[in-house]
Amino acid sequence: MDAPGKAYDVSITPCDDYDEEYVEKALRAVLEPIHGLDFVQPGMTVGVKVNLVTAMKPETAATVHPSVVCALVRLLREKGAEVVLGDSPGGIFSASYLNVVYDVCGMRKAEAYGARLNNDFSQTEVSFPEGVQARQFPYTAWLGKVDAIIDLCKLKTHGMMGLTCAIKNFFGSIPGTQKPEFHYRFPRAEDFANVLVDLYEYSAPRLCICDAVIGMEGNGPTQGTPRKIGCLLAGRNGHRLDAVAARMIGLGTQDVPTLRAALQRGLLPDDPDQIAVCGDLSRFEIPDFKTVQAQSNVFFHVLGEGIPGKITDFIAARVITPFPKLNPEACVGCGKCAQVCPAKAITMKEKKPHINRNVCIHCFCCQEFCPKGAMRVGRHAIMRLLGR
Repeated sequence: MDAPGKAYDVSITPCDDYDEEYVEKALRAVLEPIHGLDFVQPGMTVGVKVNLVTAMKPETAATVHPSVVCALVRLLREKGAEVVLGDSPGGIFSASYLNVVYDVCGMRKAEAYGARLNNDFSQTEVSFPEGVQARQFPYTAWLGKVDAIIDLCKLKTHGMMGLTCAIKNFFGSIPGTQKPEFHYRFPRAEDFANVLVDLYEYSAPRLCICDAVIGMEGNGPTQGTPRKIGCLLAGRNGHRLDAVAARMIGLGTQDVPTLRAALQRGLLPDDPDQIAVCGDLSRFEIPDFKTVQAQSNVFFHVLGEGIPGKITDFIAARVITPFPKLNPEACVGCGKCAQVCPAKAITMKEKKPHINRNVCIHCFCCQEFCPKGAMRVGRHAIMRLLGR
């Protein structure tokens, strides 16, 4: 049993479906042990950073379900707060594009409960000297104008990071068309993970809530398979929430680059058991959840000296590192992958994408934004054999 009066880092509560009344009860239950909304004061403007990765319907499990969004809006409005919802998914950060995303993802429902969908598409340059990688960067201005931020994320697999949850959600604070620049500047998984941690730390959300009623396994974060997990999670610290979420789907701290980065920076305890969880975590652990192997940090010299060592390292990097792989039967030749590739490693030939492996930076943007799921995370035959 959970000890009364104990200070919890992460709270978990069952939530079996998206019935709005049921979700609201579950949300109240998951927030109560961590006093999640105690910071909210009447008249405060709360910005809810929702994971709206792209224009996909709620049943695909690619974005936060509108029932969870609406429940949170109702709770915030009860406390007298003004609520602004928003994100900057991949694409042009503009009213014309975001209105389509809002419509398809079901966010208009939240307006009926008093929320406002962000219509400020300006950006600002911010300085963050405390950052490890992102010390100065463009930032969606609306997040800087609210009194407090709530991180409302979705539990999914991710081609580059292994997991997308509370921390990865803040890549949506970078204006859409500038995201490829970050992938190109920081192609190593280790460096890009630190960028994400920097963005989260700069934004400093007061609360993190994860929609894990239906998560996404396999070819995430957009073209995977919906998988019932059956719960909501909440915490005041996104790193700790992500560590718990990762454990639920069979991943450890070392399997997720953002968790490794947080651990190295002292933002996570060395012992996962030091994270105080309210709720029965074991009830929601799914051993056969289909995960994606995150990139290995093999872009440095580890196996020998001189030219032989460099050659060995180069071969090892090619063997160990996951890569985007085309399923030609699913490809419709739309060219979206070539359009979003920050390294310009993809060219269209006879209406099929061809990937230049010497140029590819393994960011998996092509996999994330392929509308048909034709791009997948591939592994070298040697690694597949070892995995068996």
